[in-house]
Amino acid sequence: MADLSFHTPDPKDFLDLRSELSDEERLLADTVRSFVEDKILPDVAEWYEAGTFPRELAKEMGQMGLFGMHLEGYGCAGTSNVAYGLACLELEAGDSGTRSFVSVQGSLAMFPIWKFGSEEQKQDWLPRMASGEVIGCFGLTEADAGSDPSSMRTRARRDGSDWIIDGSKMWITNGSIADVAIVWAKTDEGVRGFIVPTDSPGFTANTIHHKASLRASITSELVLDGVRVPDEFVLPGVASMRGPLSCLNEARFGIAWGVVGAARSCYETALEYAIERHQFGRPIASFQLTQAKLVEMMVKVNRAGLVALHLGRMKDEGRLTPHQISFGKMDNVRNALEVARIARSVLGANGITLEYPVIRHMANLETVYTYEGTNEIHTLVMGNAITGIQAFSP
Repeated sequence: MADLSFHTPDPKDFLDLRSELSDEERLLADTVRSFVEDKILPDVAEWYEAGTFPRELAKEMGQMGLFGMHLEGYGCAGTSNVAYGLACLELEAGDSGTRSFVSVQGSLAMFPIWKFGSEEQKQDWLPRMASGEVIGCFGLTEADAGSDPSSMRTRARRDGSDWIIDGSKMWITNGSIADVAIVWAKTDEGVRGFIVPTDSPGFTANTIHHKASLRASITSELVLDGVRVPDEFVLPGVASMRGPLSCLNEARFGIAWGVVGAARSCYETALEYAIERHQFGRPIASFQLTQAKLVEMMVKVNRAGLVALHLGRMKDEGRLTPHQISFGKMDNVRNALEVARIARSVLGANGITLEYPVIRHMANLETVYTYEGTNEIHTLVMGNAITGIQAFSP
């Protein structure tokens, strides 16, 4: 038996979660972390302050195989779900906007084509999206249909061999820089998904400005005024809310992983700061109240990492349910947000400057707390699962 009497856990991996990963998974995580350190962290504070995101990163991300990486075929990497989760974690350690860019491209724009599209649609779109040549967005949420997407007002009607789409979508990540939008609309046949090139006549994407959160990400309103698409641009595999909701589950899984990265970044920043920062002639890490904060953050980060890894293994085994994804999305996001808030307090006045990542993560996580299903909706999804009673609709 090994002598662990003098073994001290790694402060940055207290439960040694890295040992639970395969060599291949560790290599992937390290590769994405290096990309984030080289390409994201040096400039992300400036992007955040300016409210922009460099679209040119798409090609580099495509070359790394980050887009639709857990999908099989059509130029996609075909990795495990755990590998995809690890990539989301490292990307969000850089910024939630970076992970959102990859998540929307793969889980919300590519996934519906891969899952519900025709073979022709898959061959046409997926290789170009996987390479980063074509950027996609996901049009489901509307100004008056957020937590209740089934109340959407966007409609599509047949006109000969074409479809005419009228309506608008709100809070759409990548909308103003996308080449194609997956738009969900009510039809006489049910809720259908449409592949809509963004240069289609009648299609407009208006960038939403004055955001105080998720600023290093492009968020838009989509307006569809008599947009005409041919019948071959309709996803044939689904005609119900099952289509968009299954896409959201893919994205929520990535979020459950991603926020662990944001929390880790905040915790590690606070830990290093507390050791280096001196007050009253000693490092603030030597004070009991500060140590309590550091331990609380460490526990939350490690616990969220355990949850994400367990969900990932379950998904790879084909036994993960939407309710369990809600568990990960709800609990990991709220814990990450709490870590960010505690870290901000450890940094004191320095906690509000973009010289450190904490306030940026803290503001971003306020958005992540809400999007892809609010904290309240995920609570009620799980409430339904454990009681058999649905509480969030009449």
